[in-house]
Amino acid sequence: MAKLADVAALAGVSITTVSRVINNYGSLSEKTKQKVFAAMRELNYAPNMSARSLQGKQTKLIGLIFPGVANPFFGEMVQTLEDLLFEKDYRVILCNSVNNAEKEREYVRMLLANQVDGIITGTHNMTIKEYEQIEAPIVSFDRHIAANIPIVSSDNFNGGQMATQALIRTGAKHVWLLAGANRPLSPTNKRLFGYQTVMKANRLPEHVLELPFSMQTELKWAKIREVLAHEHPDGIFASDDLTAMMVLEVARQLGISVPEQLRVVGYDGSQLIRNYFPDLATVMQPISALCALMVDLLLKQINDPKATVETQYELPVELKAGRTLLG
Repeated sequence: MAKLADVAALAGVSITTVSRVINNYGSLSEKTKQKVFAAMRELNYAPNMSARSLQGKQTKLIGLIFPGVANPFFGEMVQTLEDLLFEKDYRVILCNSVNNAEKEREYVRMLLANQVDGIITGTHNMTIKEYEQIEAPIVSFDRHIAANIPIVSSDNFNGGQMATQALIRTGAKHVWLLAGANRPLSPTNKRLFGYQTVMKANRLPEHVLELPFSMQTELKWAKIREVLAHEHPDGIFASDDLTAMMVLEVARQLGISVPEQLRVVGYDGSQLIRNYFPDLATVMQPISALCALMVDLLLKQINDPKATVETQYELPVELKAGRTLLG
């Protein structure tokens, strides 16, 4: 792992100068700063957070890395995390990665250069090796990042079962799952497994359409329209509420009656969706409880670098019935 001296040698400056750049201390030229930051990027160097913690020097800054707050679910999660951390006398630096690996990489370097006390991330674009090299405490939401980083998620498997069972109970037999990207070891894949388990138990054919979070909106609309127009499903389980809303709009455009001809269940249950689209049936994630647990786990590691935490935490979900399912 790169050391401060390695960065100084590559940048052609003294160790003291590198330290001053990292700590944003003293008067330094922009050219010098850029040389140091370039060397840090090339060496994938991160400041020694553990050593600073042992000295009792905390910045009271937490980095939040999420795909983007335009999504109501992530927007509510970020706001809740910020509120909880503010109550604990921490301030946040918000980074929207938009599922861009290089952007996420740059944000992580920036956070570590600003000596944040810890990171909460809900995205995964960097490699496991890169995350394992970060010494700052990290908590992940719904993403497998590395073996030593705790994951907090809702009960995705049970949520997938709930949604699929609810659709079948209403008489649906041609049930499709509109899922996000199928990533190895990702807890969100359990929604797919829950769907598959129920479909197998009922001896019904499985139909899965992948619609990754990063997919262009226009392409999503086109793929959903293709399924509704040509496959004629009578039940759709969308693995997020925004996709479920797209399904409802496409169904309206095609003259497909909901719930008479098509039942729809979403996933997430953010407050915004519940307020503005109360008819949508959805599997509700306990956002407040998830955020409280993530903050608790992160602060536990910040205050005690040797603290033991589990690798996986799951909280229960709840099915909210709505007109899109029951009429």
